Amino acid sequence: METFTGIKKLVENPHYHVRRKKQMAALSKSKLDEPIVEIIYDFYRLPFCFTLQSCYGHFLYGNQGDPQNIDPLPDIKGINKVEYRIAYVALCVEQSDSGKMLLKMLQGITDVDPDNIQFGCAEWFWKRQVNSYALQVEPDRFKHQDTATLDYQEALNIEKIRNEFFFQLQALI
Repeated sequence: METFTGIKKLVENPHYHVRRKKQMAALSKSKLDEPIVEIIYDFYRLPFCFTLQSCYGHFLYGNQGDPQNIDPLPDIKGINKVEYRIAYVALCVEQSDSGKMLLKMLQGITDVDPDNIQFGCAEWFWKRQVNSYALQVEPDRFKHQDTATLDYQEALNIEKIRNEFFFQLQALI
């Protein structure tokens, strides 16, 4: 989210339902990270939002170079640096009372760990789709980047926060 910004106000979006329908038609489990497939599909049961993109958050280290790796970080010595590819969900929200309530609830998820979970907008998403918001897990100092290099202990902490983040997101839906 290189252009991550603060939260913007919902605006009129006359094409919301057409774009939602188009996005739903293009949705494919094969394009989603397996651990969050259910969460993404659950969002589509809510008529006042739809997902734009998502990522479970991936950890690369040592010989583990698979950019789609979903395995937990191993408990082994010798891992000093971990490349973290951020966990996030980007949504388009309808300008409605239900949409406004959803935004407040999503913002509340940052309370899990305000130093490592951000809620806001990404300028490039907003240019493509107004009323788009992103909820992401990443140390605050990296919130404008898609990846971060972390030491192993911080990566373990981010993994724990990411797991709680998705648990809370599932509970919210």
